[in-house]
Amino acid sequence: MGERQPRYRITDLATSERPRERLAALGAGALSKAELIAILLRTGIEGLNAVQLAQNLLIDLGGLAGLHRVPYEELCSRRGIGPAKAAQLKAAVELGRRLGVALPEERPTIQSPDDAAALLLYEMGAMEQEHLRVLLLDTRNRLIRTIEVYRGSLNTSLIRVGEVFRDAVRSNAASIIIVHNHPSGDPTPSPEDVNVTRALVEAGRLLDIEVLDHLVIGKNCFVSLKSKGLGFN
Repeated sequence: MGERQPRYRITDLATSERPRERLAALGAGALSKAELIAILLRTGIEGLNAVQLAQNLLIDLGGLAGLHRVPYEELCSRRGIGPAKAAQLKAAVELGRRLGVALPEERPTIQSPDDAAALLLYEMGAMEQEHLRVLLLDTRNRLIRTIEVYRGSLNTSLIRVGEVFRDAVRSNAASIIIVHNHPSGDPTPSPEDVNVTRALVEAGRLLDIEVLDHLVIGKNCFVSLKSKGLGFN
């Protein structure tokens, strides 16, 4: 039987450099992404401690968004990861996603494009397909709920006004915010995005449900069509 390969653990690091000790002393916000991931990995591989393994993982996958997108099976197959660590990483990412959209006891009030984007930026910025979601708001601009209406390429011939506004009517929403993502990562609105916005704004006026904004989400960024004066007269 061959010799077992050595495992490089966080405890091999100097105490002042160990992520768990740094978290306890300074708080989680003081740690780098690689250090936070290293806490989940716990051990490294031959030649790499857990922090270095985490750093390589982030580089190879394109950051946290890539870690979010990578399939579980592919993550399992990576050297030094395996099923257990892959499950821990996927669970942590999913908890972060859910935290980003979780409602506190008081429903969040949407007072700006930044408020709306904050609810969906983390999740939708990592999606590989185009999705269109609608935020339903009450008369005080408090979020009622978020619904997904479409998935796939968006254009005016496919989007049906009735489907976009259906849940808004049922929920007695006073206004809505349209949100969709660009999988390319570039949130620059296309002419088709502007046409869709214009059509939905006009429909909202007829239904007495105001379209407050249309956000296009990219990778860690977004564009407000309302702020740009695109599709809103």
